[in-house]
Amino acid sequence: MGTAYEKMAGEYLKTQGYEILQYNFRCRMGEIDIIAKDHGYLVFIEVKYRRDKSCGHPAEAVTPRKQRTISKVASYYLLTHGCGMDTPCRFDVAAVSGDEVELIKNAFEYQGYL
Repeated sequence: MGTAYEKMAGEYLKTQGYEILQYNFRCRMGEIDIIAKDHGYLVFIEVKYRRDKSCGHPAEAVTPRKQRTISKVASYYLLTHGCGMDTPCRFDVAAVSGDEVELIKNAFEYQGYL
């Protein structure tokens, strides 16, 4: 089911001018749902879905622990794809509620290896 919402978020991102580079980048440290380019930034996007907001906003599920995991995986992506650590990057969240996508740009900062 998550794949369908990731594709839905990806289609929305395309309408916002994002160039999707990859879905579901995985390594031993974890996964990033979508990697894209947006206005000179390499963007790592976490997609979170909730049927409705009665159980909270989907973005609330991107906890500090999840942010650290995404940051580690992003570092690995940069290393393995020939990108320098000076590559401008951003971490966005695509919060899906029902059939509505809300994009939160720069949802969190790089968390490093805390």
